[in-house]
Amino acid sequence: MVAVGVVVWLYVVVTILSRSHGDRNVYPSAGVLFVHVLEREYFKGEFAPYIKAGDSSNDPITFNTNLKGFPDRPGWLRYIQRTPHSDGVLYGSPTAEQVGKPTVIEITAYNRRTFETARNNLVINIMATEEFPLPYQAEFYIRNMNVEEMLASEVLGDFLGAVKNVWQPERLNAINITSALDRGGRVPLPINNLKEGVYVMVGADVPFSSCLREVETPQNQLRCSQEMEPAISCDKKFRAQFNIDWCKINLVDITKVVPVYWERPHPGPGVLPDIGVYDPPSETLLSRDYFSDFVVTLAVPSAVALVLFAVLGYAMCCRREGVEKRNMQTPDIQLVHHSSIQKSSKELRSMSKNREISWPLSTLPVFHPVSGEVVPPLHPDNYETTSTPLMQTQTNLQNQVQIPQQQPPGDNYCMSTFRRLEVNGIPEERKVAEALNL
Repeated sequence: MVAVGVVVWLYVVVTILSRSHGDRNVYPSAGVLFVHVLEREYFKGEFAPYIKAGDSSNDPITFNTNLKGFPDRPGWLRYIQRTPHSDGVLYGSPTAEQVGKPTVIEITAYNRRTFETARNNLVINIMATEEFPLPYQAEFYIRNMNVEEMLASEVLGDFLGAVKNVWQPERLNAINITSALDRGGRVPLPINNLKEGVYVMVGADVPFSSCLREVETPQNQLRCSQEMEPAISCDKKFRAQFNIDWCKINLVDITKVVPVYWERPHPGPGVLPDIGVYDPPSETLLSRDYFSDFVVTLAVPSAVALVLFAVLGYAMCCRREGVEKRNMQTPDIQLVHHSSIQKSSKELRSMSKNREISWPLSTLPVFHPVSGEVVPPLHPDNYETTSTPLMQTQTNLQNQVQIPQQQPPGDNYCMSTFRRLEVNGIPEERKVAEALNL
């Protein structure tokens, strides 16, 4: 039992020692770009190996970084990790206010396969520098780079070398790197190897070269306003590796910037002034009668509503013309047409119910209102009835249509006519037989 206890104790001690790392200290300078890579290899020893042939070190690991005792990082420090199988990167530009104040960053690594965690602390000791800030600063926008690609030491070194070849300064430092997404840029489509773009700010101790000043000429400013590429003589020194948007270059001369000073308001002692003893209102206040206010509040809107109701009722009920007056003002021919349309509609509805019935009156032979000839029926098979109305328009007479035919003297004949009558104000057709002797 003692041996088993010793083995267990040794196992616990070894586990604790293997999972505990000392705090890592870094010493960046204020005003100079700080880059720290969170290597996955450094944390792989904290987790059990991946038991699979060919993928023994392919655990997906992600990182979470925050200021110790706070849920997020300092404002100047950023973090990026593109995939769980790539290293994370902490980067940013320390400010002068942080000089001499150690910043402890808690780094928590998560194994997404086994859900194990490991924690480590990164102590950032920001140092002061005499070169801060460099008086001349230029910000470049590189379109064919992502921020994690630009943070690589080889790529950043190549870019600073190209800038130094164009600018020719004695001291040149990278001040800050910002992703275009943090400036309001759009996420590129995953086609044609498009990149997010990155802003790189560099500082030097000598004025800007003539090549960098070329973008400020009126010709290049006009081309930029027309969304055209400006003509820059030194662009070929960057074009091989870096695609720079010269229209977005920003040149800042700190020596000409007017500083703005503002005074912080005095906080004061934090004690309210003495305004005397609080005197609450007396309990013997007189009660107020709100009945009159209540009556006025209800009476005035009610009276207005009643007047509006009376006016509306008079306009709707007492100002109606009526059907009789409407019919008196309507021409007879219009009433006849309206009545014929209604009767034709009724006949069509009745015909749709039973197609075995006889033809309606509107399709029987009638006399033509002008020539007096007999109009053929509208239902023969060889007659087109799609564009012919059910009843011929009669415009010569209003109430009666009588077309006499020329007959030999002494002959009598009977002619059927249609007379338009009104019964109780409703037009009605009545067939009348009259005997005429011409």
